[in-house]
Amino acid sequence: MLKSLKQKQIDAMPRYVDKWVKIGLLTSRVDFEKAKGLIAIAYQKVGLKAPLRYHYALGPEEGWEIYRSLGGKNDRSAFLNGNMFGSQDATWLSYYDYYKRETDINLTDIDYMIDIALSCGWIYCSDEDVIIQDRPIKILFDEQNRLHCQTGPAIQYGDGFEVYSWHGVNVPAKWIRGELTSKEALKVSNLEQRRAACEILGWSKVLKELNSVVIDQDEDPMIGALLEVDIPDVGKERFLRVLCGTGREFCLPVPPDMRTALEANAWTYGIEPNRLRDLEVRT
Repeated sequence: MLKSLKQKQIDAMPRYVDKWVKIGLLTSRVDFEKAKGLIAIAYQKVGLKAPLRYHYALGPEEGWEIYRSLGGKNDRSAFLNGNMFGSQDATWLSYYDYYKRETDINLTDIDYMIDIALSCGWIYCSDEDVIIQDRPIKILFDEQNRLHCQTGPAIQYGDGFEVYSWHGVNVPAKWIRGELTSKEALKVSNLEQRRAACEILGWSKVLKELNSVVIDQDEDPMIGALLEVDIPDVGKERFLRVLCGTGREFCLPVPPDMRTALEANAWTYGIEPNRLRDLEVRT
């Protein structure tokens, strides 16, 4: 029984993190013929006969359509539950890969699953039919590695299936396309999505409809004004309204314990308020 890891084993972990993150984010096209052979092996490994028919789909939407054409239930969860997720099985396969190769733990041989992850996107499996779905053609992130794109889909497949995301929060496509109003944003029931909606619109625009109250106004417009608003179902929040070096006005959410605009502006830089006025350039 493994009770602890040696330093050498711990040092090996980053290699597996890097390896499997790259696998999970693959956007290269699937080799259909190679995938067929690997899936046949997987069936044999679990004691099943190889499937009779293989179907290719550009993505999960086309995969769903093929599933329905084969007589599948009109239930997307049934379709999803019948899938292996290929490269997107990286999360759990990474553990097996690490412990099998870096420790003496006796694990079931699942190298065939690792081969599939290296070669395939999603795969719907039934007794006679397999639907091999291609990988995304695009996956985009923000600087904190959260799914994000402010101009289009964060994930896009060749069949037109898309996922729109704002700093890790899934949002409707129309929000990113500019079909969103402040009134709609403030009525969103999910708090994370509501905050994303307000960020997409820009807090300056939203605050105009919230009757914000000025808590403190600095004489320097580049330090700005500290505002407080009562957001429905959230409560009182504070924002810094500031003029940037380009002459544009924008608003930033700040902690609720901010008391002055100077303190709030300094907080955005991570410095003490008394140092802020010494800055020669503010953006």
